[in-house]
Amino acid sequence: MTVSFVILAAGQGTRMQSDLPKVLHKVAGAPLLVHAMQSAAALDPERLVVVAGHGAEEVTKAAQDYDPDAQVVLQTEQLGTGHAVQQAQEALEGVAGDVIVLYGDTPFVQPETLQAMADARKTHDVVVLGFEARDPGRYGRLVMDGGDLTEIVEYKDADEAQRAITLCNSGVVAADRALMFDLLAEVGNDNASGEFYLTDIPALARARGLTATAVTCDEAETLGVNTRAQLAEAEAFFQSRMRAEALETGVTLTAPDTVHFAYDTIIGRDAEVEPNVVFGPGVTVESGARIRAFSHLEGCHVSRGAVVGPYARLRPGAELAEHSHVGNFVEVKNAILHEGVKANHLTYIGDAEVGEKTNIGAGTITCNYDGVFKHRTTIGKRAFIGSNTMLVAPVTVGDEAMTASGSVITKDVGDGALALSRAAQTEKPGMARKLMDMLRAKKKKQQDGAV
Repeated sequence: MTVSFVILAAGQGTRMQSDLPKVLHKVAGAPLLVHAMQSAAALDPERLVVVAGHGAEEVTKAAQDYDPDAQVVLQTEQLGTGHAVQQAQEALEGVAGDVIVLYGDTPFVQPETLQAMADARKTHDVVVLGFEARDPGRYGRLVMDGGDLTEIVEYKDADEAQRAITLCNSGVVAADRALMFDLLAEVGNDNASGEFYLTDIPALARARGLTATAVTCDEAETLGVNTRAQLAEAEAFFQSRMRAEALETGVTLTAPDTVHFAYDTIIGRDAEVEPNVVFGPGVTVESGARIRAFSHLEGCHVSRGAVVGPYARLRPGAELAEHSHVGNFVEVKNAILHEGVKANHLTYIGDAEVGEKTNIGAGTITCNYDGVFKHRTTIGKRAFIGSNTMLVAPVTVGDEAMTASGSVITKDVGDGALALSRAAQTEKPGMARKLMDMLRAKKKKQQDGAV
């Protein structure tokens, strides 16, 4: 059976105290909305519709940056969750199968849970996602009769027996597309808020003689983000889960609580991650690589056996081949380092390609920016770049070539050649002592004058 998703993302989120739409606040480097879209994408949906409202232009951009095929519709008036889902009706017209409604500020509902809801639709007309709450508080309660959901009771309307129920409503609902919108057409707004609630549809379905049930998940999956404090809680939950998954899949984390993952970090088994490493979005680390302490990686690929850090920075477009080394205070951006390349100290490699087994000396800089354009540096195989070499791009250094320490290389260097570009050294005997004596005398004179 095919499934489509509607993700509600129209709220302003006033409690966030922010000009940014609530669903665009980030956890693990990605907007809350993207986390919800990522879970939905795992089920290969027929269609994905995002309902935007506040900050619609920004929400649309974020949604379509993640999935260009996502459709965004507008809820111009905030009249409740049922009304919000109705805004997606036209976008889903003629689509066969089920619709599952998610929330853009509830980022952690897992694909396995969504699949369980889709499976439950085989036996029930409406499926609601519930959770056993440690502190049910003012959540709506799910009233069950065996495997059937008889009603959803809001806390304010519940009696004492119903308030004792710990199975609570997440708000996530699944139903056949046609039935979903048919039931929503019957939802009224005769309530304290004057809003049209999606949660009314199970009762409307039962009134027609149809069936409803609840699928349960861990409470943490239903964590909603409405405040900055809850955003921090969501970040902590995500990081804890990612660290546990990494350890379970064979990654060594020597100090797990200090490692910070992005929403899409991929690390192979037998990789080692030392303390205080930060992974930004778009990082893949292959098996057997080693990421040393205090390194920051984003938008890069680290191959098997490579070593990064300590104190290294890999920026978007960095590609490290097998057994390459990027050491302390080295930055790599939009550059390919082929197998066995070593850049171990105090170096910037940007917009470049470095051939296999080349050694990059300490203090080397690829001077890639002229103030307007970026230019590329190409270094061949088994070359030796001397310490403190400035490579002024565009420039090419050939295979097995060398540059002398302190050189400024502005022209191409041929294969096997040695390039030197620095001023001749001169020596003036005794001048150092004379200069220091003069400076000390000047300092003493200043001190005596100050007294």
